[in-house]
Amino acid sequence: MPHKDVGTAGGMDLLRFAAVGSVDDGKSTLIGRLLFDTRQLFEDQVAAVEAASARRGVGEVDLSFITDGLRAEREQGITIDVAYRYAATPRRKFVIADCPGHVQYTRNMATGASTADLALVVVDVVHGLREQTRRHACIAALLGVTQFVVCANKMDLVDWDESVFRAVAADVRALAERLGVSSWRVIPVSALHGDYVVDPSDAAPWYEGPTVLRALEEAPAGAWAAGHGTDQASGARLPVQWVLRRPGGGRSYAGMVNGGPLHAGEHVVVLPEGWRTVITQIETYDGPLDEAPVGISVSVDLADDLDVSRGDLLAAEDEAPAVVKDLVATVCWFSDRPLRAGERLRVKHTTRTTPARVTAITGRLDVNRLELEPATELANNDIGTVEITTAVPLAVDPYRKDRITGSFVLVDEGTNATVAAGMVGEPHLPGAGAGSDAPGAVRQPA
Repeated sequence: MPHKDVGTAGGMDLLRFAAVGSVDDGKSTLIGRLLFDTRQLFEDQVAAVEAASARRGVGEVDLSFITDGLRAEREQGITIDVAYRYAATPRRKFVIADCPGHVQYTRNMATGASTADLALVVVDVVHGLREQTRRHACIAALLGVTQFVVCANKMDLVDWDESVFRAVAADVRALAERLGVSSWRVIPVSALHGDYVVDPSDAAPWYEGPTVLRALEEAPAGAWAAGHGTDQASGARLPVQWVLRRPGGGRSYAGMVNGGPLHAGEHVVVLPEGWRTVITQIETYDGPLDEAPVGISVSVDLADDLDVSRGDLLAAEDEAPAVVKDLVATVCWFSDRPLRAGERLRVKHTTRTTPARVTAITGRLDVNRLELEPATELANNDIGTVEITTAVPLAVDPYRKDRITGSFVLVDEGTNATVAAGMVGEPHLPGAGAGSDAPGAVRQPA
């Protein structure tokens, strides 16, 4: 079958994955089948799903209701918000994000994929790879997800025809190669009946690969914790979220570590000011640490009495990010109102918020051809490249180097609505005119 091996999980036992794809391709049913067949549900949860299925007149239990927790979702039979579920097998723990497939909920899909190690892409084999499936795969790849497990779903509707599966697998291979996905695997399934989801089946004697569950258990995990799912982790970064004043005098600075481990005694720089100092102590709820790994919340003491405040960034002195007011970025636009040059918005980057102006729209990504085309505006759900000038300098990394300091959101100043998700740098897709990392992706101020 057409795939690249994804290896084994080794000692990393937590996998974060997002189920993505077009509407009605069966994402929620597939996740429901995974949870139901691995006995992850309590009796009252099963009873609630049975009752909801009966109210909608469904002949048998609708497993999609397991993740569709909102009443409106169950009444309409669609997924609106990202549904997070937690599961465990003897081999691995999972954090599962069931993402909506409708175009108008693309922003929710992007949220679900933003912290994923792997994308579980669900494709209805009757319709093949639709535009929204391609958009979801493209967004996942842009967000740093480099592993795809693709479920060729509803194989029972085509009588488990191997030629139909091969055609879908060939399209997946072409898309994965264009997106620069490092590993992918295609599995024929019927989420409705459970074939090849958790247990093997004899429905497709021509298929000799793993079930969906087995593929998820074998996939490399921990990319988010190790380097936030990127090709190259940055040095230690600590966006300051709180300034803690001690009763006897002195201050500590609290936030979540990312980019790389933070060490007591480490030389750091306070950005954007550029002050240099040393971490003298690292504290957690459970006590002091000599080394704070990525992903945990800590408070730190500094050797010097500096005017550090919320929004500042502590970074490893020899691997500090760029401090800029002008940057090039890739954005997913989520508003019904088009984005045009001159738009004034607020940028929320790590723990800092600042007014900003979009100075130029430089391109729009065609999700079918995976090519950047000239554009002067971005419509709802468009992915494009922009140039932004901020009122206050930001300490940023290219997104491919660090998912935290390389990402931001754009907020409408009038409504406080989040209107875009942004990634520092141009799209890194082989078919999309991939841009380079710094300094090309980040323009230094004049």
